Amino acid sequence: MVVAREGCPMESTTCLVVGGGPAGMILGLLLARAGIDVMVLEKHGDFLRDFRGDTVHPTTLELLDELGLREEFAKLPQRRLNSVALPIGGRMQTLATFEHIPGRFKYIAMVPQWDLLDLLAHAADTEPAFRLRMNTEATDLLRESGRVTGVRYRTEDGATGEIRADLTVACDGRTSTLRAAAGLRVRDWPTPFDVWWTRIPRNDTDPAGAVPVLTADRVAIMLDRGDYWQCAILIAKGIDSTVRQREPVTDILRQMAAAVPWLTDRVDAVQSWDEVKLLDVKLDRLERWHLDGLLCIGDAAHAMSPVGGVGINLAVQDAVAAARILAPKLISGKVEESDLARVQRRRSIPTAVIQSMQRIAHARGIAPAVSGKINVSNFDSTPMVLRVFRRIPILRSLPPYLVARGVFVEHAPEFARRPVPPAPMVTESG
Repeated sequence: MVVAREGCPMESTTCLVVGGGPAGMILGLLLARAGIDVMVLEKHGDFLRDFRGDTVHPTTLELLDELGLREEFAKLPQRRLNSVALPIGGRMQTLATFEHIPGRFKYIAMVPQWDLLDLLAHAADTEPAFRLRMNTEATDLLRESGRVTGVRYRTEDGATGEIRADLTVACDGRTSTLRAAAGLRVRDWPTPFDVWWTRIPRNDTDPAGAVPVLTADRVAIMLDRGDYWQCAILIAKGIDSTVRQREPVTDILRQMAAAVPWLTDRVDAVQSWDEVKLLDVKLDRLERWHLDGLLCIGDAAHAMSPVGGVGINLAVQDAVAAARILAPKLISGKVEESDLARVQRRRSIPTAVIQSMQRIAHARGIAPAVSGKINVSNFDSTPMVLRVFRRIPILRSLPPYLVARGVFVEHAPEFARRPVPPAPMVTESG
């Protein structure tokens, strides 16, 4: 039996979700709509983070529609990514488009993640069974007779406590504290690159959408965010500290402008290395995503490469599958480890497929590019490999499909669906 330590408050809930990212907030909302008492712990005081993944894929857009949140989502500041183009021969040439993918939403929405999380938090807050605890960090697991029964936590002001739960779900990211505490075995793959994130002002005359930039010195992708570009700059693995000490930060944009001349007027836009954030790229997957009483989903179960921007989409789909499979068990009061294994079986195939594609992209494309062995900017016409890619329908359609929709789609369970409020009726006066 777990007993609260002296002076340490003990609380309880049916399902404890650790991590207030997209997976955690979606899972909390879905379970609360099933009438299940659910508590979400978020270690920060708000959702504001620099350079979080801001892509909302078609499957997540469909989910928001099914949850009755389409109109609220439409009010958020956003841009739409319909295609990917490469600067070749002095002009932009379309590499891939989402116009032929199935479904209602044929684009990726670029939305500040804090806005999306605020929307989900407000929707969940209307459910009596939902509680969100900010500034509360899970620090360890509680166990009883070999079963996980909750967590220990610490608040921002240093207070500690314990929360007991029938089920604990780790959604606390690629550096998951709960995954480490559980001692679950991780299989990882080497990655040839890390990513610098920074922002560059955007002019109205710039291209729209996503713009890859390849030079002899830089590989980057620029994401259209309206009044600025969110730039992911790929660098060889482990060289960040060396480059920061050796090179001025202004070299980044000067080298990019060699391939994208319309950036020339902004080569001094990044003035300090403090404006450049490092993402340590990881690619790994738990061999087993669960213990009795504990389930890991999202990055806590499988850290994804940023290739394709699919990490958020996979995490949200994990949450939907977990809610559909586990809600009846939580309502009945008995969640077996075999139920948690069902979630892993459902989600392990799409995860493995996407990670396999990322590993191929790492080996065949990114590793040569960051080592300087590929320089598309030197081509004065469309390279043969790209011409073949464009002419064969399966080659042209498969990558956009997998990026946009994944291997298969998880839809909102019936208990969580809400109709979209009807538009107000407009009547003629007089």
